[in-house]
Amino acid sequence: MTSPEASHVTDAAPMSLADQAYERLRDRLVMLDIRPGEPINDNQLAAEVGVGRTPVREALKRLETDHLVVSYPRRGTFATAIDVTELGAISDIREQLMPFAARRAAVHAGDAMRDVLRAKADEVRSLESPRGDRTAMMRTDMALHRLIYKAAGNPHLEDVLIRYDNLATRIWCLVIDRLPDLAHHIVEHADLLDAVADGDVDRAERLTREHIAGFAREIRGVL
Repeated sequence: MTSPEASHVTDAAPMSLADQAYERLRDRLVMLDIRPGEPINDNQLAAEVGVGRTPVREALKRLETDHLVVSYPRRGTFATAIDVTELGAISDIREQLMPFAARRAAVHAGDAMRDVLRAKADEVRSLESPRGDRTAMMRTDMALHRLIYKAAGNPHLEDVLIRYDNLATRIWCLVIDRLPDLAHHIVEHADLLDAVADGDVDRAERLTREHIAGFAREIRGVL
């Protein structure tokens, strides 16, 4: 499944090298490819990402504000540790803002974005067997959320929700192998995407709340 960033509803300016480094490193940190507490070697990362050290350093500064890395004088930069007790506080914020974003998206999404939402809903439903790689399913879950955040048309809201999604996903990735089958959690996005595309604000809000609550129960059941 392609990410929402790949679905261009308007022409976007080319990404800077620092932005490219930021997105690559953010994804690795969120999905725990860079493990919590692991030291960050900017020379090595620059070689892996294919950019210079300066874009990587700029990316790391942004990632520190995202609470994904932490820097210590004379010690260096490290991937932040994960405290599962923070899930409740993170969930409180997401449970308030995600339904609001879905409701706002149902009102404010343009025609082109509504077409993208409907196409994505059809794509989710057409998945013959959305099982297997749980990490891939988690990436799909994040991508679908980000599409709705973008449709809401408020960059500040989008930024906040992505940051808290990232923090929540790091916790989920710790226990992903103990979770029940995630296939239903992916497929149920289709009705939500259609509700947003159809401008059904109440249904979009309700389905978002149900989606959040259902997954939260599964996560808490294995923590």
